[in-house]
Amino acid sequence: MTFNLTLSLADLLLLLPEIFLTCWLCVILTVDFSFPRLPKERLAYLSVAGLLVTLGFLVWFDVSHVTGTLFRDMFVLDRMALFFKMFVVASTALVILISVQYVDRFTFFRGEYYVLVVMSAIGMMFMASANDLLSLFVTLEFSTLGFYVLVGYLREDPASNEAGLKFFVLGVFAAGLLAYGISLVYGESGRIVFSDMTLKPTSGTIIGFLLIFAALGFKIGAVPFHAWIPDTYHGAPTPVTTFLSIAPKGAAFAILLRIFFVALASFKPMWILLLVAVSILSMTYANIVAIAQRNIKRLLAYSGIAQVGNVLIGLAAGTKMGSDAILFYLLAYLFANIGAFAVVIAVSHAIGSEEIDDYSGLNRRSPFLAFAMLLFLLSLAGVPPLAGFIGKLYIFVAAIKEGLYTLITVGLINIVISMYYYLIVVKKMYISEPVDPSPIAVSGTMRTVVYIGLAGTLIIGIYPQPFIDWLVGATVMFSNMAGQSTAITSTIHPFGG
Repeated sequence: MTFNLTLSLADLLLLLPEIFLTCWLCVILTVDFSFPRLPKERLAYLSVAGLLVTLGFLVWFDVSHVTGTLFRDMFVLDRMALFFKMFVVASTALVILISVQYVDRFTFFRGEYYVLVVMSAIGMMFMASANDLLSLFVTLEFSTLGFYVLVGYLREDPASNEAGLKFFVLGVFAAGLLAYGISLVYGESGRIVFSDMTLKPTSGTIIGFLLIFAALGFKIGAVPFHAWIPDTYHGAPTPVTTFLSIAPKGAAFAILLRIFFVALASFKPMWILLLVAVSILSMTYANIVAIAQRNIKRLLAYSGIAQVGNVLIGLAAGTKMGSDAILFYLLAYLFANIGAFAVVIAVSHAIGSEEIDDYSGLNRRSPFLAFAMLLFLLSLAGVPPLAGFIGKLYIFVAAIKEGLYTLITVGLINIVISMYYYLIVVKKMYISEPVDPSPIAVSGTMRTVVYIGLAGTLIIGIYPQPFIDWLVGATVMFSNMAGQSTAITSTIHPFGG
C-alpha cells in the first residue's frame, strides 16, 4: 500500500496557524540569542504579538469556514478544532502577560521561558486537530515536553524541584499507559484513525481505551489520576501553574470528545458509567479536601480538579448538547481561572506570600484586586449572573435531558461545598484586619489581564447567547448524536433570548 502525502498550497493553508507560530518561535529564539542585553519583557511582548496574529488567522478560518483534513484524516481542521486552538492561543497570550513581572525571579534562562511556553502552545494546537491514535501520542508528548522544564524552572526552590520531579515521573508513567493502550486498540482493530474505527467491545479494546483514558485523565487532572496536581501547582512558578490549569485541559478535552463521540460511539452505555463515576469522585473528593487548604494555589488546584468533574458531566451526557456545554464551560472557566491566578501573582509579588491568611484585609490594601478575586471565585462557584453560573446550568441541563439525576444531585451538593471554601477567601479579604495596611501596586500587564478576565466573566454571564450560538456551530460534527438538536434556545438562558 502506498501513501500519497504530497501537500499542496491549499493543504498548507490548513496548517498556516501552526506554521506561522513555529516560524515566530524561531524569531523569538533568534532575537534572544542575537541581543542578549535586550530586556526580556520585550520578548514577552514579541511572543504575545505572534500569538495575536495566530489568533487572527484562527478567527479568519472560523469566519470563512476553512475546514479540511490532512495526512489521510490524521489531522483534522473543523470548527471544534478551531475553537480549541483559539482557546489555547488566547490562554497562552494571557499567561505570558502575567509572566512579565514574575520572570524577574528567574536567575537564568529568562528568554528561554517564553520559548518553552510558545512551544507548548504549538503542541496543544496540534492536539486539537489530532484525529488518530498516533497523532494523539505524538502531540500530547510534544506539548508536555515544555512543561517538564517549566514546572521546575525555579531551580533554587526545593518546592519547584520537587514539583518538577513528580510531574516528570508521573508524566512518563502516563505516557507508558498511553502507548500500551494504543498498541492494544491497534492490535484489535488494525486502525488508528478515530473515524475509521469499527470496534467491538472485546477485552483488548476495553482495556486499551481504559489505559488511554487514564493517560488523558492525568492530563486533565481527574480523580484518581490527580495525585500530581496539588504539589505541582504549589511548587511550580505561578504563571506555569496558571498555564497548566487551563490550556492542557482544553486540548485534552478536544481529544476526549473525538474519542468518545467518534471512536467509541458504539461503547456509549459502557463509557457513560465510567464518566459518571469519575465525575462524582472528582467533584466530591476535590471539594472536600479543598476546605482544609491554607495555601491559595493548592486551593485553586483542588478547585480545578472539581471543575474538571463538572466538565465530565457534559461528557457523560453523551449528546450534542453535552458537547456544546463542555465548550461553553471551558470558555467561562478560562476567564475566571486566569483572572484568579493573576490576582494571586499580583498579591504574591507585593507581600511575598501565597497563604490564604495573608489575604486578610486585601479590600483595604487593593479594592480592585479584592473585588476582582470576589467575582472570579463566585464565577467558579457558579453564582449568577456570572459566566460560571451559565456554564454549570448548561452542563446540568444537558445531563438532566439524559436522566442523569444522581449525577446532578451530587453536582448541586458540591456547588454548596465549593461555595464554603471560596467564601473563606472572601471573608479574609473583606472582614479580617490586614497585618500590613500598605497599598498593593498592580502592574499594567497584570491589570490588563484582570480586566480581560472580568470582562469575559461578566459579558458571558449576562449575555451568553452569542457565545452559545458560536459554540453550537463549533460542535456540528456531533449534531446527529442521540437525535440531539443543534439549537439551544432560551432553555438555558436565564433571561430569555
